[in-house]
Amino acid sequence: MPETIRVQLLRPGAKLPFRATELSSGYDIHACLEDGPVVIGQRPVMIPTGLAMEVPPGLDAQFRPRSGLARQGILATFGTLDADYRGEIMITLYSVAPDITHTVQDGDRIAQLVVTRLAAVAFEAAAALSETTRGAGGHGSTGR
Repeated sequence: MPETIRVQLLRPGAKLPFRATELSSGYDIHACLEDGPVVIGQRPVMIPTGLAMEVPPGLDAQFRPRSGLARQGILATFGTLDADYRGEIMITLYSVAPDITHTVQDGDRIAQLVVTRLAAVAFEAAAALSETTRGAGGHGSTGR
């Protein structure tokens, strides 16, 4: 039985998240605009969704960019929906270049929501870490 995330539709036109295909890992999130279209440029713009959600403790709900918009140079910032947040979900969109703009219309798909399970972990201070072949090499050190 799947977990249930309770969703409050805050305004007319708000849409429940849904998967575009049966095997999609992300659930599409839509813009819910009351004041007409919004033009996205290089300055971040918060787009309302008309949704508030109640994520059960133990689940990790993250908002991610849509590949179709990313291909056009429009990105959504990554965001985490904490289990205790009950306000409207806002998706921050921006353009990656000064010559790229995008107009968001009411109902447009603007991000995707991916839900996973959280791992309960403990952190322990250590004087040293175990050795690996890679060691501290990072940021392209493997040649890719």
